Amino acid sequence: MGLVLRWLSALNLAATLAAFGQTSFPLKPAKARIPDAEILRVDKIWDRAPHNAFTDLIRFRERWFCAFREGGKHVSADGAIRVLSSADAQRWESSALLTYPVADLRDPKLTITPDNLLMLTTAGAMHPPSQIKHKSLVWFSSDGRDWTSAEKIGDPDVWLWRVTWFQNRAYSMGYSTAGERFLRAYVSRDAHQFDTWNPRVFTEGYPNETAIVFQPDDSAVCLLRRDGDPATAQVGLSRPPYRGWTWRDLGVRIGGPNILRLPDGRILAGVRLYDGRQRTSLCWLDMEQPALKEFLTLPSGGDSSYAGLVFHDDILYVSYYSSHEGKSSIYLAQVRLRGY
Repeated sequence: MGLVLRWLSALNLAATLAAFGQTSFPLKPAKARIPDAEILRVDKIWDRAPHNAFTDLIRFRERWFCAFREGGKHVSADGAIRVLSSADAQRWESSALLTYPVADLRDPKLTITPDNLLMLTTAGAMHPPSQIKHKSLVWFSSDGRDWTSAEKIGDPDVWLWRVTWFQNRAYSMGYSTAGERFLRAYVSRDAHQFDTWNPRVFTEGYPNETAIVFQPDDSAVCLLRRDGDPATAQVGLSRPPYRGWTWRDLGVRIGGPNILRLPDGRILAGVRLYDGRQRTSLCWLDMEQPALKEFLTLPSGGDSSYAGLVFHDDILYVSYYSSHEGKSSIYLAQVRLRGY
């Protein structure tokens, strides 16, 4: 009799579930999804200027270096480049302040040359009156404290956004800031003379900020910010000698792009996202779909983004700026990624 009652009870349960449109009953609770990342700590490392923004980060000669713009506000004539250094990524000190008397210096980028010099590139927004709007500039240092004089690189009114070294050559994308809108590819053997590699790499909408990584098969991947109409990011793929690029639309608006190839082959992107609210986020760049897949939002909001990315000792270090606490300030996040 007990067996029959249990069988009838099971039938009643099945009928009840079916009546509500449910035809199966989970025997075990679903496993919680393991997050892709965990924030270990976030530190505010600088806020001394009225506006502190547009960061980059690098590890050079066993020290950390973070470069960013200081100014009176987001756009102002007094923009200068502050360079901080640290032995442990927690206690920071000022190493240098780079200025250019006739320009607002903006968006510094750091890289290391094949002969082991720290290389900093930026653009100067020229003070009026001037025949040009922007010029790209480069400095070099052996220790992050003493820097060479600024040198002009590239073409007037074409902003060389970020330099990436690969096989002893420096590659950069520059975007037009006056007249016709286009993206231009450059290459250099010595970091002093940048030659045009492709005068028109991309021309739809308003292409501008970029980041490039090189893959083990020597292919190059470029993440491109695009404003105007349409205002959706692009991902580009190129193979040696990197003159021609194939582009695909990511269908999302971004700002301040940076990308990093991890040891396991995944491509990580640091971007500003605009959907819902502006924020600085980490995303996976899926080259197959293609797509940007957000997996971690950093403490941020409002005027924010422009991340520097370094993966060191199995920890991801992210410099960025944000105004979520009121004043636009520089932050450094340490993030543990799943699988490391």
